[in-house]
Amino acid sequence: MATTPGLIRKYNTKPLQNAVRKVGGPTTRALFHVYNSISDLQKARRNALLAGESVGFVPTMGALHQGHLALIRQAVQENHHVYVSIYVNPTQFGVNEDLSSYPRTLEVDLEKLRTLSTNLSKADFRGQITAVFTPSTRDMYPGLGPSSEIDGPGSFVTITPLSSMLEGATRPVFFRGVATVCMKLFNIVQPDAVYFGQKDVQQTYVIERMVQDFHLDTLVRVVPTVREIDGLAMSSRNVYLGERRRKVATILVRTLRAVRTAFINGQTERDHLMAAAQRVISGELDRQRALPPRARAMFEVDYISLADPLSLEELDKVDSKRGAVLSGAIKMLPIEEPQAGENTGTGDGRTPVRLIDNLRLEAVASILLNSLRRTRTAP
Repeated sequence: MATTPGLIRKYNTKPLQNAVRKVGGPTTRALFHVYNSISDLQKARRNALLAGESVGFVPTMGALHQGHLALIRQAVQENHHVYVSIYVNPTQFGVNEDLSSYPRTLEVDLEKLRTLSTNLSKADFRGQITAVFTPSTRDMYPGLGPSSEIDGPGSFVTITPLSSMLEGATRPVFFRGVATVCMKLFNIVQPDAVYFGQKDVQQTYVIERMVQDFHLDTLVRVVPTVREIDGLAMSSRNVYLGERRRKVATILVRTLRAVRTAFINGQTERDHLMAAAQRVISGELDRQRALPPRARAMFEVDYISLADPLSLEELDKVDSKRGAVLSGAIKMLPIEEPQAGENTGTGDGRTPVRLIDNLRLEAVASILLNSLRRTRTAP
């Protein structure tokens, strides 16, 4: 697995209070409490506050993978306590989206966390996973039941215009649900810092804007994307792919990398950069169409975005001094003719799989600096 460089944020400037420093010697603490009750978790948080100990928070929907674990490792390095939530939030799924089929693997997730906690306890950090929060929807939405309707009833947090761009253009309730559940979780946990992955780049912008606009006393940490060896960004939805679609799913990162190469080679105009993307996409689509239905894996492109690194507004030309955020989304379509004995993934290949990814087009100065560093360190 590999990681891609994290994004530089204009709001990530507040120093983390009570940061945990390395201390010598291993520790045997490897157990954490699983809390279903909001009030019980808040009591634990108050105890940490009274002890002057920091809390880092990693919100998840479960189906944990190495990307989630990387967030936790980062949090453990910077905090005394790390709280992890596992909650599949219904309000970020549209009416016709995959809420019912979203993987729910709580016992497997807890075992992964136990293993990670044991391994972390042998390191020289005082920080440790001390709480896993698994609330019920009844507790998270105690008033009106959660609604996935665009104009549905309920109390929601809406961050505009960020929530209506890119992912929000085709998933109009998604970021409303994300912002709402994160506001609830942040109010419950009162974390010193929260940890999100760069893969969900637009989500990090929404969360940062919410934290800034509502004066929430927490720091947003954005951790680099964790990838498979072939470049595919790790995602809880990858379990749906199976072998055939998994091979083709790298089309998104290959497309983004082609655009980045064109930019490094001097292209800055949108039309030229998008032409590089289209060549890769068209080539893969042609290859799949030439195959018989029993062998191919078809996909649709939702969007390829070339956006300003601060506002996420679309660019006609990349300013070489500022760079850009390059992102995209595709949908891997259901397998047409599954074969006997074929690994079709969770859902038997019938579930469409939406994949997102992003790369940063770094400013020219950063590219030159990184090149110089690689030259100096080369044998």
